[in-house]
Amino acid sequence: MKRRPAPADPLVRQLVRAQLAQVSRRSVLRTGAGVAGMGALLAACGTGGTPTGGETSTGGAPQDQSENDPTVNWANWTLYLDYDDSSQSYPTLERFTDETGISVTYAEDIEDNDSYFGRVQGQLANGQDIGQDIVTLTDWMAARMIRLGYTQELDKANIPNWENLLPGLRDVSFDPGRQHSLTWQSGFAGIAWSKEAVANGMRTVSDLWDPALKGRVEVLSEMRDTVGLIMLEQGVDPSSEDWGDDEFFAALEVLNEQISSGQIRQVRGNSYAEDLVSGDALAVIGWSGDITILNMENGDRWEFLLPEAGGTLWSDNLMVPIGSPRKTNAERLMNFYYDPAVAAEVAAYVNYICPVEGAYEEMLSIDPELAENELIFPSDETLSRAYVFRALTPEEETRYNTEFQSVIGN
Repeated sequence: MKRRPAPADPLVRQLVRAQLAQVSRRSVLRTGAGVAGMGALLAACGTGGTPTGGETSTGGAPQDQSENDPTVNWANWTLYLDYDDSSQSYPTLERFTDETGISVTYAEDIEDNDSYFGRVQGQLANGQDIGQDIVTLTDWMAARMIRLGYTQELDKANIPNWENLLPGLRDVSFDPGRQHSLTWQSGFAGIAWSKEAVANGMRTVSDLWDPALKGRVEVLSEMRDTVGLIMLEQGVDPSSEDWGDDEFFAALEVLNEQISSGQIRQVRGNSYAEDLVSGDALAVIGWSGDITILNMENGDRWEFLLPEAGGTLWSDNLMVPIGSPRKTNAERLMNFYYDPAVAAEVAAYVNYICPVEGAYEEMLSIDPELAENELIFPSDETLSRAYVFRALTPEEETRYNTEFQSVIGN
């Protein structure tokens, strides 16, 4: 069994420094000054969505074939795992295969939660194999998956490193005791723009409605991020229980107006990043880590920030679908990524908030300067401006999502 390089290995340090040449927000969670606030705020992510009702799975989990089938299939979002352009490979995945003999098929297959769920819901309801052994979905969709019986219970004996999960994330409302899920990363939604096209920068969501940007603005197809940011702009705290239909539909009306007028070019999932690169989009509601990676790959062309009124905070979760016949292999992969050294290497690339205790110390040994970067290690002040969209009732979830989809043209 090969040993992976120690975090302080000069080659690893060189690679990580190269990747971090244009660093922004979204990466490893530090211990110390910001941890109490981060733990509480990330714990709140676990209350970010009550799943809708619907058909539950009609089949039990299949017999596990991991011992005879040393493979695992993983569906994830784009720009969400360390990647080496020169070899066109994922270094940590290759190391996992070297160490375990389990080969991984990794698919950047998730554009947004709703569209992915819509593609696989029928198979999940019948307890069928969807061709993936791990799926990575946001808290509110993870809640729906678990409630509907679409996931398998994890065997913690195969994931001893799960104890490295931050304490504030170990017992979330949608999965008490983390029986069916483990956090992959957390992050912010905010505004981003082309530095060349928007020379004076931006401060608020309303800056996206500048007539000079007409037809070159894109927003996210994740309702809680796009509507949440507009609600914040209107003085509404989306994490509180003190809002309802009036506040939601007031924000949705703004979105409708900007789409109808042609100010917003498209409502997109992860593919908004491609439009930033091509220049079709000049300003967006987007995700912090995506902008960081785009800057690393394209010469620091964009700026990201949480608007003056605040941004949203979310978490994505690893789960084993009900029909997967390789659960043990999936659990071994989860265990690998909960090793603090591996988690630090991933965080250095994706620049999202890492849920693994000990990753900050590992990152210190790679690049001490990174530990001092406020955009990567959020302080209490930054976290105080990030809000987790409150849990919706099943009725609200159905009605709000239906109206949102109607406005964005789906």
